[in-house]
Amino acid sequence: MQTTRLTVAQALVRFLDNQYLDVDGQEIKFVHGIAAIFGHGNVLGIGQALAQDAGELTLYQGRNEQGMAHLAIGFAKQNLRQKIIACTSSVGPGAANMVTAAATATANRIPLLLLPGDVFASRQPDPVLQQIEQPHDLSISTNDAFRAVSKYWDRVQRPEQLMSACINAFRVLTDPAETGAVTIALPQDVQAESFDFPNNFLQKRVHRLERTPPTAAALEQAIALLMSKQKPLIICGGGVRYSQAGRMLQQFATRFGIPFAETQAGRSAVISDDPLNVGGVGETGCLAANRLAKEADLIIGIGTRYTDFTTSSKWLFQQPDVQFLNINIARFDAYKLDGVQLVADAKTALEALRLALPRDYKTQWGDAIKHAKADFVAEIQRLRNVRYHPDFTPEINDELDHQAVHREFIGLTGSQLTQSQVLGIVNETIDHDAIIVAAAGSLPGDLQRSWLCKGEGTYHLEYGYSCMGYEVSAAVGVKIAEPAREVYALLGDGSYLMAHSELVTSIQEGKKINVVLFDNMANGCINNLQIGNGMDSFGTEFRFRNHDTNRLNGGLVPIDFAKNAQAYGCKTYRVTNEAELRAALVDAKRQRVSTLIDVKVLPKTMAHGYGCWWHVGVAEVADGERVQQARARSVAQLAKARKY
Repeated sequence: MQTTRLTVAQALVRFLDNQYLDVDGQEIKFVHGIAAIFGHGNVLGIGQALAQDAGELTLYQGRNEQGMAHLAIGFAKQNLRQKIIACTSSVGPGAANMVTAAATATANRIPLLLLPGDVFASRQPDPVLQQIEQPHDLSISTNDAFRAVSKYWDRVQRPEQLMSACINAFRVLTDPAETGAVTIALPQDVQAESFDFPNNFLQKRVHRLERTPPTAAALEQAIALLMSKQKPLIICGGGVRYSQAGRMLQQFATRFGIPFAETQAGRSAVISDDPLNVGGVGETGCLAANRLAKEADLIIGIGTRYTDFTTSSKWLFQQPDVQFLNINIARFDAYKLDGVQLVADAKTALEALRLALPRDYKTQWGDAIKHAKADFVAEIQRLRNVRYHPDFTPEINDELDHQAVHREFIGLTGSQLTQSQVLGIVNETIDHDAIIVAAAGSLPGDLQRSWLCKGEGTYHLEYGYSCMGYEVSAAVGVKIAEPAREVYALLGDGSYLMAHSELVTSIQEGKKINVVLFDNMANGCINNLQIGNGMDSFGTEFRFRNHDTNRLNGGLVPIDFAKNAQAYGCKTYRVTNEAELRAALVDAKRQRVSTLIDVKVLPKTMAHGYGCWWHVGVAEVADGERVQQARARSVAQLAKARKY
């Protein structure tokens, strides 16, 4: 056997540079590059290997380890999981910073390869800088924290272990049913050790993205179930996008007259204008989808995990005889809601169903789809025409008067813009093929309820983990994946304050993104949640400490976000009215550097829910009458929900 003597880090870099993915006969280079923040745990190992010979791998310099890993997730997600950027950090806090991103990737089924440095395998210098010592187990390091959030975890304690670790890592990374975060912990002394690596380990390796077909028995069961139902509703999940099955779903739905709703991950697999696309479904769903979901006697879930937001905590599907047909490449997800399982690739399964279902099969929806869609369009227009006036009624279900906070906000900012109004203007103004990126807070709800996707692959939402701080970093990853398209990160002031450091990376790389920042001086989504469930505002608005009460109920804290981003080198705008917003969006498109539009948005001006419910833990014992009433409402709604 021919061998090459390399350090572990050098062999790892060469291995990564030689991984490819076969997708329907097209060969794609799987590892595009490595994002890194170098420290003592990786700079002389992986750092030296990359400096010596990175092959075709591109190095990206991160600013925060969580941010650079979210960049990598955004890149992989936008590439439909067919390309990745690996991430390396030092031991200790550098590694720990990536744990949140690992959880984000695993929750969303996105391939993410993490290569954190680790403490010395030899233990000679213990405790090395940044090492955690557990007296009961000296084998534990910070990297053990990744075990709970990784789909595959390994630690390379000897050079020859690298080979099985890498092969198993890519087994998981390239498997659509099992993919997620993969962590290979690399002790810094082992990174520098040499070994005679077999050349066949280092050579080009092609992994196949298999399109698993449904079995004949499963297909027969699915057809029998479909034939027994009159009002089926498809839920288009992220698996439809990753399988590139959008056109197939559209053809299937059109032939048999089946409406389809969308999860956050499934949106923009098919454009919103399709007559059978009834929009987002569930707790953050829209008027049309949620109306039809309650009438449907069969839910066909395609590539969805059925999260509590999709199912409204298993409350939404209220037809007494409703059943579930679950088409999913992951058997785990296919078993959910006690459904009939069709374990298969989404595209392959839809084609098989289309051919097996009698051509004369038609649903019994009648004009219900058309009427629901028309009401949905009318509601979007109503939302976009909402303007502030002295008698403005907030679009949330609560009993408190918000005029005082509105007057305070207007006095500080001069802005009377509503969130619904701003989203409508952005939706109308940006290019049809522009990509929006969002993640947490109230924006995902407003986007799923009212955003119209005018192009395929234009809606990039991380909502499997609802991770604040994902937006800016992921937008940079999306721009690296799609350099020819305009990319917009839509986020609130809370998310921006939590993490936006990779905005500097966008400037460094010349990868222009546009940040549209909705500043309402609050964590508005959670403020709505507490108020809607009987509480007063407490610790969710951004207020100065009142030293008379020792509570955070002083005046609102104003921040000039435009000045912050300007300091990084961005072109920035401060917006307080409609004319300024339209002008900023037009000018931002002309820029060659990243932009930030600081939009001052009135609190409490989000879209409301549409016939949905979300199970949250309302206090069973409370002094306030409003909390007691909220608890009673929650108990009543829970009685209508499925138990499993």
